[in-house]
Amino acid sequence: MTADSSSRTGPTIERARAVTPELVGAMAQLIPALSANRPPPDAAQLQALLADERLHLFLARDPQGSIAGMVTLILYRVPTGPRARIEDLVVSPRHRGLGLGRTLMEHAMLAARQAHAHVLDLTSNPSRLDANQLYLALGFTRWETNVYRKVLDEPGAGLPG
Repeated sequence: MTADSSSRTGPTIERARAVTPELVGAMAQLIPALSANRPPPDAAQLQALLADERLHLFLARDPQGSIAGMVTLILYRVPTGPRARIEDLVVSPRHRGLGLGRTLMEHAMLAARQAHAHVLDLTSNPSRLDANQLYLALGFTRWETNVYRKVLDEPGAGLPG
């Protein structure tokens, strides 16, 4: 954002467009708050993410201009039409309870609508009570489905022989 901190009245949301030391540092803080067993992306990995136009990395800045949270919106097409998916919503622990998660989600939902996505999906661990309450409050429906996962980047996780 180009506004100076003295003119800020609340949080702002922006789409990350360039890799900066600030963004790399913010990822080093936010990713461990999201997933303790996944390393934060380095500058090269962030560059690859931002180069993908299907991926929108939205950043929340606090009134002082610091990156305080993020959400990833992924837009894609399948034979049944355009779809969207939310991944990696996280707000720094010291900024929680200020409505940044809601603001990030509302921004991502608007971007998905503007992209004409038919549906917006996300998954959330049931233990994340506040996050699950937020999704319900935003109009998401808990979908009864089976979610399957195969980890592909661990030793021995290759295809059946």
